[in-house]
Amino acid sequence: MLDVDDLIGTAVRETGLEDFGGQAFREGLEHLVADVNGPAKLTTDGANIIQGLITGMLSHRLQVVDWAAGHPEVTAAEVERPLFVIGPPRTGTTLLSGLLHADPRRRAPLRWEAMRAVPPVQADALETDPRVAEEEASQLFMDALNPGFKAIHDEPATGPTECVSILAQDFRGLLFDVILEAPSYREWNLDCDHTSAYDYHRLQLQVMQSHARGWWTLKAPTHALTPEYILARYPDARFVVTHRDPVAVISSVCSFARSMRRVFSDVPFAAAEHWTRVVELSATRIADFRAAHPDVPVVDVRYPDLVADPVATMRRIYTEVGDPLSADTEARWAAYMQENPQGKFGRHEYSTAEFGLSTEAVRERFAGYTADWDL
Repeated sequence: MLDVDDLIGTAVRETGLEDFGGQAFREGLEHLVADVNGPAKLTTDGANIIQGLITGMLSHRLQVVDWAAGHPEVTAAEVERPLFVIGPPRTGTTLLSGLLHADPRRRAPLRWEAMRAVPPVQADALETDPRVAEEEASQLFMDALNPGFKAIHDEPATGPTECVSILAQDFRGLLFDVILEAPSYREWNLDCDHTSAYDYHRLQLQVMQSHARGWWTLKAPTHALTPEYILARYPDARFVVTHRDPVAVISSVCSFARSMRRVFSDVPFAAAEHWTRVVELSATRIADFRAAHPDVPVVDVRYPDLVADPVATMRRIYTEVGDPLSADTEARWAAYMQENPQGKFGRHEYSTAEFGLSTEAVRERFAGYTADWDL
């Protein structure tokens, strides 16, 4: 049984720090812990991992806030014209993020630094910092617990990562929705105020960019649910929105979540309706956001087009967001695709039927969206 005050106290003792940059994170943590102690029904190994993950996030947050407080130049530097890749989960955002990261002028949060950002890495050590080895060891441990997961999703230690680990340090976002059966937390999380999460998100980016700048490219399925909060904290943000057949999207994300949850719990996966709702809300909120902000730069990318001709798709994105493009970058995109073919770690197979969903019902539910984007 976890206790919120004990978790916070452990992080304070381990770091010797007390300033979390506000207490808004506590509301989400309380919802999460209530579910961890109840319907999540964690195994012993799962409980140990989750306890370590939560205290690690709290400790890292303390370190980020402390570093920024001790280095005022960090928060004086703006995060300029970030490019957010948003869209429902499993719509090609990982591929897009990898291609954007292949441009050496760009900067993404790296898998290893999302939870190890202090002290901020020097630009010439992004791939050689000793903390890279720590992340690689952690990944080997998780790979042993969940063999075959790389066929579903792979993030190298030195590759770009989703913002979910950063937002989860405010106990918001979709990370815990994926790995746990947490009904109270996920209902709260879908409609709660995300202001504090994006305040912290910006602060961690400011810390990370202090010694290693670049054009920020950021992605996470959560962003599709919270574009208004993004714009409030990043008023010059640009967006790339990905679109894919909802039948494939929902089946794939259910397979992804089921694979993650069995690491932590023996509870049968029963969240297909939740993820259908997440996909539906993502499409609706993005559409509402665009209607409310017609002047905000948004580029649409259909998954079939991205897969059929990724380089041409990338050229169009650069043109529409107004970023310069070089022949060297195009060559890097081609090399990236050659090194990372679809199915590199095995084929990811899934269907609606295995999650108790009707393909016809999903098609009817998303008929308007599917027609709008010719999916």
